[in-house]
Amino acid sequence: MNTPKKIAAIVVAGLFIYLSIFTWNLRTGHLDALSSYTGLDVSGVIIRPGLWVSDQIGDFWSRYVYLVGLKQENDLLRDENAELRRENMITYARARSAERLERLLGFRPPDLWGFSGAKVIAHRMGPAASLATLTIDRGTASGVESDMPVVSLKGVAGRVLDTGAAASSVLLLNDPNSRIAVRGAQNRSPGMLAGQGYGKPLLVRYVNLNAIIDPGELLLTSGMSGIYPKGLPVARVLKVQRSDISLFLTVLAEPLVDIAGLEEVLLLNRLPAEAGQAVPQEGVDSAAGM
Repeated sequence: MNTPKKIAAIVVAGLFIYLSIFTWNLRTGHLDALSSYTGLDVSGVIIRPGLWVSDQIGDFWSRYVYLVGLKQENDLLRDENAELRRENMITYARARSAERLERLLGFRPPDLWGFSGAKVIAHRMGPAASLATLTIDRGTASGVESDMPVVSLKGVAGRVLDTGAAASSVLLLNDPNSRIAVRGAQNRSPGMLAGQGYGKPLLVRYVNLNAIIDPGELLLTSGMSGIYPKGLPVARVLKVQRSDISLFLTVLAEPLVDIAGLEEVLLLNRLPAEAGQAVPQEGVDSAAGM
């Protein structure tokens, strides 16, 4: 049998088999049921991973949106908390400032002296500072003049060094250029209080070798220098040493004022004497209000 005849026989056989299966399927419906069943399984195998991926993406997106909202809420709460802390600090600072100002207003100046308040706006202290000074927010426009005494409620802080129109610098009592005539509160021994620089004790110069001065004794302004009124507290004696080669005692003292912590100060100004008004005697202290 040649090739064309073989192909024709195969085609006829194939058609016969196809028609036989088709006829059988029309009578029984088994092939339709099988194709439907297997088609669903194949579809399920293909669709199931897609559904899983879709669920994961949906869950991830939901969590992402939730976390974004949660972060925004946390940022908002953090900002509100920071604002509340800032307001609390401002309120606390204002309350402390009001308390200090109330105490300052209760200050009683010495006789024939008036006072005004000033706020410290800058400090210049430390080993690198050429002068131990601070800057206050009052100047010549407010009546501030050079050498005006500068005090706090605890004692003398220094004197006005230079003045500007709206600000002035104050030479502090611990500066080596500072000199304040003092006298012991109990024993009345005189001396000259001098600064020795940042972080060092004050030195009381020219205290006679036979003078009586005790550690812990309060030192007051003597009024002899013409700058400070008499009787202002300045320092407290730390140590007294005697020397065989000097005519004076070595006396160390510490300031009563916390210089680094000053925020407000008082400026003292001498009032013009009225006719018939008595001038305080040298032996009477006139700063009972401090």
